[in-house]
Order: sequence, then structure tokens, then C-alpha cells
Amino acid sequence: MGSSFKSPADTAKACSAIAELKEKAPLGKVIVLSFLAGAYIAFGGLLAEVVTGGMAKAGYPAGLVKLVFGAVFPVGLMLVIIAGSELFTGNCMYMPFGILDKRASVMGLIRNWVTSWVFNLVGAVFVAYFLAVATGILSADPWQASALQIAKLKALGGVEFVAAGKTIKSLTWTQAFLRGIGCNWLVCLAVYLAIASDDIIGKIWGIWFPIFAFVAIGFEHSVANMFFIPVGIFLGGVTWSQFFINNMIPVTLGNIVGGAVFVACLYWYTYLKE
Repeated sequence: MGSSFKSPADTAKACSAIAELKEKAPLGKVIVLSFLAGAYIAFGGLLAEVVTGGMAKAGYPAGLVKLVFGAVFPVGLMLVIIAGSELFTGNCMYMPFGILDKRASVMGLIRNWVTSWVFNLVGAVFVAYFLAVATGILSADPWQASALQIAKLKALGGVEFVAAGKTIKSLTWTQAFLRGIGCNWLVCLAVYLAIASDDIIGKIWGIWFPIFAFVAIGFEHSVANMFFIPVGIFLGGVTWSQFFINNMIPVTLGNIVGGAVFVACLYWYTYLKE
């Protein structure tokens, strides 16, 4: 019986090989798989908001609320990786791996990143509107109040706002960018660990810990925010321009740095560079 996991070096080779497949994937399939990834991450976000709704108001400590939020969110990445889909943040690692290893092209990276980002947004907004708000799940209290607070914290660009009787300062552009780096460093490590394991249980555990970590810490994931902030837009607390300018731009750039530089470039240099 062979081992059920790959060495770090073999995992790096596998990431590069996956980039080559993504380079050649037909556009129509990438669009469908990208829609699915956005929806899957949104399911994780919706679950996290449902199980923690009202916890803070009931007097639970902030750290415990973050722990519960982080503990259930990883179901989204489990679906992305095990069921298969095209997630922009994971592609921030795969495509640079392929380019550095001469198995993918810059044009292939641009096509993959743009397509996955745009259709991750479509999938996440679909779940936000039809399954989270129109269903009444997040439009009733205590969920509405906490969903609005999360969206405002992420999208108001450093402005202070009042929620649950407390004044809260929203993230500045720089904070969102830096939190984007930390997020995708951990997300791409979760993908890396999942690739390293050759069985489903190993993939689940490899995904769970780093995703739990980034969410509980409070880092910023562009695709998760394609769910969290549109929920706040549909509930009437945030605008589309705030969403894109104050959050999507800095967080997407930070996610690119986190995945491409801190995972792909460093592991390519360590394991694949001749």
C-alpha cells in the first residue's frame, strides 16, 4: 500500500500540473466552475452568519463568536476543492506556479484570474440575494443586524458607524489590503495541504485548520466578501461603489500578493527551481 499523501516537493509539482490543466481549460467550463466556487464560498459565509447571529448581543465574548464563525466557514473550501470548481483565490497560487515552472502563460493567468473573479462574484451574489436575503434567512433579526455590521465593517472605508450601541471603525484601504495578504497566504496553504493529501478525510482536515485560522483571525477574503457585502447592500446598509472601492480592490490585490508571492513564489523557489 502506498502513502496517502505527497511530500511538499511533490505537492509543488502537482500545483504546477494543475496550472497547466487550467491553462487549457475551455472557457465555458471555467465560467460554470467559477460560478459554483462563488456559490460554495457563499454557503460557508451564510452558515457562519446564521450560527453566530445574535451571539454578541447575547453577551458572548468576541473571541468566542470568531471561533464559532471560523469553525463552520471552511465547508465552502471543502466543496470548492473536493467537488471541484474554480476559485479566484486558489488560482492566485496555481497560475504563478505554472508560469514559474514554464507550464502556463501570462495570458493564461489573466484569462483564468479575470474569468474566475467575475464569475465567483456572480455565484456569490446569487446566493446572497436568492438564498440569504430573499428567503428571509438573513433579513430577520438577530441575523439582519449582525449581517449589516459585518458588511459595514468591511466596506465603509475607515468611517465610523454605530452598531448594537457601540461605535465601530470600519477597515481602511490599507488594513483591507494587508488583511487580504494574510488571508490568501492561509487559504492557499489550505489548498496546498488538500493537494498534499490523497484521501478525502485528509483533504478535509488539511482545509479545515488554515481556513478556520484565517476567518477567526479576521483576515479578508475577496470571494467571501462577494457574499458578505452584497448581503449588506441588499439589506440597505452599504452601496455597490463602497463594496468595490473600499473592499474589493484592496482585498483582491492583497489576495494576489498572499497567494502568488508567499505561497507560489516561495515554494517554487524551494522545490521546483532548477
